Amino acid sequence: MRQGPVLIFDSGVGGLSVASALRQHYPHAGFCYACDNAWLPYGLRDDATLAERIVTVCLAAVAACQPCVLVVACNTASTLALEKLRWHLTIPVVGTVPAIKPAAALSQTRHIGLLATKATVGRPYTQELIASFASDCMVTKVAADALVTEAEAWLAGHAPSSARINSALAGLWQASKPAGKTPALDTVVLGCTHFPLLKPWLAELAPEPLHWVDSGDAIARRVGQVAGPLTPNAPDGRCYTTGPANHLTDGLARYGFQPAQRLSLA
Repeated sequence: MRQGPVLIFDSGVGGLSVASALRQHYPHAGFCYACDNAWLPYGLRDDATLAERIVTVCLAAVAACQPCVLVVACNTASTLALEKLRWHLTIPVVGTVPAIKPAAALSQTRHIGLLATKATVGRPYTQELIASFASDCMVTKVAADALVTEAEAWLAGHAPSSARINSALAGLWQASKPAGKTPALDTVVLGCTHFPLLKPWLAELAPEPLHWVDSGDAIARRVGQVAGPLTPNAPDGRCYTTGPANHLTDGLARYGFQPAQRLSLA
């Protein structure tokens, strides 16, 4: 049995959706959370600089938390830094990829949507996943970076804007009610960990019932595979950020985390 809590890392609060799935699978384990909110959003940075930053922040969080496993709950960070982190660390490191494979398996119409950030939608790795697991599907890709802002605002206590969500998802809504012989989109990959936090609003605003698929359960299962039995009653609820986080205190508490401590990167 590995000693210590599970450490979940993200650029912002999106990893809390993964934390929720992990707590459901492992209710007696301990969890820490770390986010690099000083550099949010990651999509604005060049890859080389961002990869170096991700490694720096994750190593500092590991030193502070002393976890048994690191979960990189961010598609961008996983793509850029997963192998570097595994080289630096002796604990298992679990990454995140868009849930294209389970979405393709679930779709009846063979038309799925990929809802993600612009960076994830455009990465060759994403196209490789589609080619490998959804080659027989039509895939409507929608870059919805505005939803990251909405999720961050919701954790800070602000109601999501239906108008902004509808504007960001107009292409997705159109694909769910296509004209002519195009099959209707019936399944959507939530390809950013921020997006499951908004699932109730997405489902309510969708013009047709849709299946919403995220990576949370798959990540939780993978943690069990690589980490083995998790330490019961490990330290739980610590949170680390790189920027101000007082506005997130109530939102973090809803997911079982204490007020954030500032992470030292020195």
